[in-house]
Amino acid sequence: MSETADTTPFSPPLPDDRYSPAEKAVIWTAVGLSLAVMAGLVLAYDTVWTETLRPIIWEPVVEDAGVAGDAGYTPQNTAIYTLSMLGCVVLLQALFRKWRLPTDERMTVALIAWVCLAPVLRVLEDADFFSSTRDVLFISPIIHLHLAAWLVGIAVISQLVAGRFDGMRSDQAQEAQATLLGGVLFLALMAHWYLLYQPAYGSHADVDFSLATAGVAVAVAVLWGTLVWTRMWPAITRGMMAFATSAVVLGVAHWVQFMATPWAQESGKTSGELTFWPVWVVLGLPGLVCFFLYRMGKEDARQLTLTGHVAGVLPGHVGIKQWEEEAENWADHPVEFLSNKALLAHPMVLGMVFGQLCDGFATMVGIDMFGYGEKHPVSNAVIQYGGRINETLGITWGEGAWLFALVKAMLVGLIVWLFVQMRVEQRQQHFRLLIVLAVLIVGLAPGLRDIGRLMLGV
Repeated sequence: MSETADTTPFSPPLPDDRYSPAEKAVIWTAVGLSLAVMAGLVLAYDTVWTETLRPIIWEPVVEDAGVAGDAGYTPQNTAIYTLSMLGCVVLLQALFRKWRLPTDERMTVALIAWVCLAPVLRVLEDADFFSSTRDVLFISPIIHLHLAAWLVGIAVISQLVAGRFDGMRSDQAQEAQATLLGGVLFLALMAHWYLLYQPAYGSHADVDFSLATAGVAVAVAVLWGTLVWTRMWPAITRGMMAFATSAVVLGVAHWVQFMATPWAQESGKTSGELTFWPVWVVLGLPGLVCFFLYRMGKEDARQLTLTGHVAGVLPGHVGIKQWEEEAENWADHPVEFLSNKALLAHPMVLGMVFGQLCDGFATMVGIDMFGYGEKHPVSNAVIQYGGRINETLGITWGEGAWLFALVKAMLVGLIVWLFVQMRVEQRQQHFRLLIVLAVLIVGLAPGLRDIGRLMLGV
């Protein structure tokens, strides 16, 4: 059947380099709010900073980074963070689309690796590894802004240094790209270690960091191994993936150092007990679910790739309105009859499923079995309601966090159903990717942090 057959004229999708009215509104709103805040800091400093921003945003960050640690979120800063994240998704997807940044499965995997880096560093902060002058760099939301700066820097450097080899399939071109990326990323990794890790060694002078030092060598090996594995990837994605994986290994090496030779805790909250069995629950069960989802969707994903289409993405000349109003004309199109199952095997769906389930199980195990607490007011309300159900039923085990895990599982099911049903235009691929990234930040990152704290007893 012809993909262009239609009887009703429809407006074609906007070109990628043009902003929609909604995108323009978000961009100008962001510019206006930025100017208003800067003007307020100059003209009304006490009102804007001392009485508003400082107690709502900055003081909880400082408290969380202090000896007491684990400052809770408030409805005010939770609302600010949520609205800011949604605004950033709309703003950045418009910019990324105009800059023609890749949105394929490889970019998704690279971004997942960066999401994993945040909890690795955050757990080290929980373990009082970093010096007091740098603690705030590893507290939400600053840690995400901090790592976003690293991500942008790595992406820009990778593209500038090795982007000219993109699309070249010869061994010589690929080796040249890997060599250039290996050199600059090695320097970046050493800068990452020198700026973030090395200053903390002086705070723990009684600890022999030999295992952590060995971890630097392992991280360098992983850096080069990732560059070999990502042969034929675009330079920007290749560089982002290689740096993130090596940085994660570097951080985990310091976890291992803490397990072998724990350093003194300012907070005095460490239990001193290493616990590994929760890994099988928190990571194993979500991993098993993702395995079966991948098995269900991999064949349709392969078939769709052979047709030259992307799962859930309409042909370039077709808009959402035309696709929906002429549904019968597109029923046999590969995007329509293959996407639903193909998306089950896509890293975006698998990452969201794994992250949300990981967060749910980690919260349940941590609170109901290890006595941890919940910082987010909405999540805490769900857990408290679960506790009241326990009281009603006469259940004495746990605090009710099982209900949070159940809600997360139901939320995962809803997200997957909506996602596999969703169709997007070519120009909306960046929006879809950044929505997934936001879901990963609020699901996968806290889940991995929780399991890290359980393992290290901090």
